[in-house]
Amino acid sequence: MVKRSRVLGCGSFLPAKVVTNADLEKIVDTSDEWIVQRTGIRSRHIAADGECTSDLAIGAATRALEHAGITAGDIDCIVLATTTPDNTFPATATKVQAALGTRGFAMDIQAVCAGFVYALSVADNFIRMGQATRALVIGAETFSRILDWNDRTTCVLFGDGAGALVLEGYEATGTSADRGVLSTHLHSDGTHYDLLYVDGGPSSTRTVGHVHMHGQEIFRHAVTKLTSVVEEALVANGLEAADVDWLVPHQANRRIIDGLARKMKLPPEKVVLTVDRHGNTSAASIPLALGEAVQDGRVRSGDLILMEAIGGGLTWGSALIRW
Repeated sequence: MVKRSRVLGCGSFLPAKVVTNADLEKIVDTSDEWIVQRTGIRSRHIAADGECTSDLAIGAATRALEHAGITAGDIDCIVLATTTPDNTFPATATKVQAALGTRGFAMDIQAVCAGFVYALSVADNFIRMGQATRALVIGAETFSRILDWNDRTTCVLFGDGAGALVLEGYEATGTSADRGVLSTHLHSDGTHYDLLYVDGGPSSTRTVGHVHMHGQEIFRHAVTKLTSVVEEALVANGLEAADVDWLVPHQANRRIIDGLARKMKLPPEKVVLTVDRHGNTSAASIPLALGEAVQDGRVRSGDLILMEAIGGGLTWGSALIRW
């Protein structure tokens, strides 16, 4: 017998404001055709003035708890992945903890677009080691706050939102038939630090800064690194791509997602896509996509779910979950 983390529930939260490609055409030199052809994005949600990352995280966490059928008092660990915290410190997770009324501890994880996979891995390991019984894993971003809205190469790509999972520890058999998190696989390569970054920070410039990205290089690394880390997850569990019921990828670019699905020989109907309506919500993109697929009934008990993501750092990772 081994300790595993099974998923009790999930929840999502998106800001009310929707910005379409047509809206962006009015403020920056771009077009709907250009954006859709290169990214697959048609619209994104943008946080309102005064609406913070913690607000989105609280909304997603509340819905996840409701879906799980438990109360905030049953949670003893919050791990929140975000690149856009409310403040430099304290951790945004502690704000969520205070609002929900959970016990135990709360912490932030910063791995940009791979953040949710990192946060899932951290929470899963806390549960496996017996340091937590039930955990809230959240990905939440107000990425619109670090965009240069005059830079058409980046401002069209991102959106805001939050998604959350509730995990609970249980004794499992230790096989790939177990429910819950089967394995997580994390990597980083700091030599590519400057491919995707924000030109600001309290230590360097005392400012927040804006996103800068070398798109073609990121695309090249994404295809190779995601293919490798997906294979790593399957091999670790004695599984093959044909065993996967759902690919829930980081929603950054439709072409990257389609390319990985082709390499895995997965049909389009097995890939969960929200990038067209959400844009790239960084650490929130995987739980947002998963939440939608669970809510509409596509994901069912026993389904094998493969998650993967790559982000600035570079950071990348994968996770396999049996629903």
